[in-house]
Amino acid sequence: MAVRPILVIPDARLRAVADPIIEVDDEIKTLAKDMLDTMYDAPGIGLAAPQIGVMKRIVVMDLAPEGEKPDPMVLINPEITHFGEQMQVTEEGCLSIPELYYEVERPNEVTVKYTDLDGKEVVREAEGKLAVCIQHELDHLDGVLYIDYLSRLKRDRVIKKFDKQAKLAAR
Repeated sequence: MAVRPILVIPDARLRAVADPIIEVDDEIKTLAKDMLDTMYDAPGIGLAAPQIGVMKRIVVMDLAPEGEKPDPMVLINPEITHFGEQMQVTEEGCLSIPELYYEVERPNEVTVKYTDLDGKEVVREAEGKLAVCIQHELDHLDGVLYIDYLSRLKRDRVIKKFDKQAKLAAR
């Protein structure tokens, strides 16, 4: 098991755009396993490679209810090809913005296209919690954080809090 450190804002890598993955090789499979180990250890339901400082377009998720058999998903070069019309508001949190939760409005349904660990292209429709998780994790690949959907005042408060913590930690 390789649990990697999770970056926390204001780390600049969380705002960078990740690079596409050219080939699903052993390095990518090891990365996916490390990401799942890190996500489960945190614990969380999703993790994007930039959150561990790897600037590649890969995310992992597992929305299996606690106490049930894990159901890990690995999405390589994921792309949302369709957003549903209906919106939903859900409380979101993020491993890179620990211990803070805010309500965010997102489409309730999405269609996502990605490559799996076997190199096969997959098209999957998702709704509800899975749709929200997909959107949240894919945002990370483009340097977008869930706090970017908040009012400017709330977002600035969050950023100020973590900037202050980073400065204190650097001393």
